[in-house]
Amino acid sequence: MDREIPFRGHIRVMREKEFRATFSKERRMARKTLHISEVGTVILIKSQRATRLTMTLRPFQDVRVTVPKGMTFAQAEAFVNERMAWIQRHQPKIQTIERKYTIFDEQTSFRTREHELRIIRSDARSVSVRTVKGEILVTCPVSKDIHADDVQRAIREGIERAWRKEAKAYLPQRVKILSEQHGLVYQQLRIKNTQSRWGSCSQENNINLSLHVMRLPDPLIDYVILHELVHTVEKNHGSQFWKRLAQVCQKARKLDKELKKYNIKIY
Repeated sequence: MDREIPFRGHIRVMREKEFRATFSKERRMARKTLHISEVGTVILIKSQRATRLTMTLRPFQDVRVTVPKGMTFAQAEAFVNERMAWIQRHQPKIQTIERKYTIFDEQTSFRTREHELRIIRSDARSVSVRTVKGEILVTCPVSKDIHADDVQRAIREGIERAWRKEAKAYLPQRVKILSEQHGLVYQQLRIKNTQSRWGSCSQENNINLSLHVMRLPDPLIDYVILHELVHTVEKNHGSQFWKRLAQVCQKARKLDKELKKYNIKIY
């Protein structure tokens, strides 16, 4: 759940000398961490590209506030305090989503197409993740709670790294085969870690596929690819699109219904 909120709070006017001293110090800081009893940890992150304050709530992550250039951490903290009720109102929704996710531990059995998750304990100081020899090897310090947010994020990053590796090995060749088989010409293929859609096709006929398609069975992977390839000639989802898709994928409607059973954001 992402939400952008323009800053509307009261800003104390600093004297020019005071502001320059504060801003000069903060310019050297990329982020600041707030520990707030009512909502937990809030991370303030400086961004040279942001044009306004942005507050983001995501599963298994701390509340994040992107702070634009020219705004101090003190001003951002005032914004957080002003929006406290909003954060508290939305956190239960995030927690409901979190309960749908797998919580990984040493007993979890999890496989991608070519990699198996293995979690081991060690005397290391921090969590490390490697994808090697068909394994997603997660090393977790014995002193660390396996259910901690940062550990769960590291495990998921390792799994997604494996999916990306598998996607790069499988998808380009499969897209090429289906493109040539049906005479549907595309320009470039890009594989991204998108969690909003399985695939897309640009006006320039560039195909974008989410690495998460590697979670799908082969018939659904082909369906996603063919769906986007048909968009090279039919840009919308009108009747002509479905007619053309049915020509290259006879069970298109059935597969489309089957695809809806998978949630790209949750595994």
